[in-house]
Amino acid sequence: MPDVRRRVRGTVVAVGLLLVAAAIGLPARPAEAIPIPDPQTGESIPTYDVVLNLRTDGILQVRETITYDFDEGGEHGIVRHVPFRHADRLYDVRDIRTSSSTGAPARARTLKLLHDVRISVGDRHRTVRGRQAYVIEYEMAWVFTPRADHDELVWDAIGTDWDVPIGNAVVRVEGPVPLRRAACQAGVPGATVRCLRDRDGPYAVDFTQTGLRPHEGMTVRVLLPKGAIAVAPPRYAPPHWTGTWPGTAVLALALGAVVLAARRPAPHRPAPRRRAGAVLAVLGGLLVAADLGDDVLARGPWAFSLGDRCLAGLAFMIAGIGIVLAGRSGSGQHAAGAPEEDYS
Repeated sequence: MPDVRRRVRGTVVAVGLLLVAAAIGLPARPAEAIPIPDPQTGESIPTYDVVLNLRTDGILQVRETITYDFDEGGEHGIVRHVPFRHADRLYDVRDIRTSSSTGAPARARTLKLLHDVRISVGDRHRTVRGRQAYVIEYEMAWVFTPRADHDELVWDAIGTDWDVPIGNAVVRVEGPVPLRRAACQAGVPGATVRCLRDRDGPYAVDFTQTGLRPHEGMTVRVLLPKGAIAVAPPRYAPPHWTGTWPGTAVLALALGAVVLAARRPAPHRPAPRRRAGAVLAVLGGLLVAADLGDDVLARGPWAFSLGDRCLAGLAFMIAGIGIVLAGRSGSGQHAAGAPEEDYS
């Protein structure tokens, strides 16, 4: 029956799309995270002061002092996003400490989500209002990049995840050697301006910027002479997607086979084929789980790398589910077309 075949094909395509989305693994926002302030409530960051200390052991020591105005609505605290991965480059965010000079709750909770470490500062059970000051301290490893004739640091000192405007931001860079080549750009990628610069002796430089809009950052670039600090080799994670053309071809062939199977007349005895389809779907699910699991167990939930094993697993799952659905549809057609026995 044409209508039944169209329904089968539509169901198979829908299942295939759902499986691909499930493999990619789009995450949901955790329920326990502190709410990010709404820019429409009048909240703002009047002052944002950052100190970047470039240590000789190759560690970037960071101290952020954030004055946050919650207006009259109040919130439970603030959330700072610090990247631990950019593209395939990995960083190590460690030794996180938080406090408040205004007495606001300053308990820190951390969560690795996507490519950021979310530092939630505050208390879910207490609401703070008005202007509060928070201090966030942490260390970063693997952030320096060795070059042929120098070592380089490129770092967004305040990040671009703030949903509120920042009135005045100051980034101070301190080094173990004279900082002769240091610069700063403020804004969003593709639309930046130079930060104001004020040298404080040979070993420190202050960069300032006023009137930052939501999601605008301050990216600092420092070039150091070779040997000034001990620079560890950068660390990289496997890309999230490592599938090749052969794996993609296998997935395409599976989709094509399901479409062709839906056009053929259904068998009179579909039960064995339905069982075979279920076995194929289970095997495919195991392949996808194996491809995800080895990376996740080794490096965390967002370190997955999907490749040809995942593509083959999806192909098996789609083919198996298509066989099961076609078998069920065939059973319905056979039952509907069976002649009625005359008992008269």
